[in-house]
Amino acid sequence: MPARRVFDLLTAGYGSAMTVTNDVVLAGGPRDGETVQAGGAGLLEIEVGGMIHRYIPTTKTRPADGAELPVYNYDGMVNPAGAEDGIEDAGRRMTSPLADES
Repeated sequence: MPARRVFDLLTAGYGSAMTVTNDVVLAGGPRDGETVQAGGAGLLEIEVGGMIHRYIPTTKTRPADGAELPVYNYDGMVNPAGAEDGIEDAGRRMTSPLADES
């Protein structure tokens, strides 16, 4: 699946302050070292194995495909379905307003 551009740096007013290139190198995560087209996105989301993996731009560059390309760092994984039941039980946390006060 191609990378999805979530936030465009050019429309956010950064176009004049940055050199925007379509090709970037991904650092970390399941796509470490791969080159993808970002098109100036401020956040890339890539689906791998049913989960969404997020990459954010940095000011660093890395040699790839015969050029120095911008690096996007891995920012973590999220479930596209949102939070799942059973991950956290708020009633068991002492600071929770839902916790028993007995």
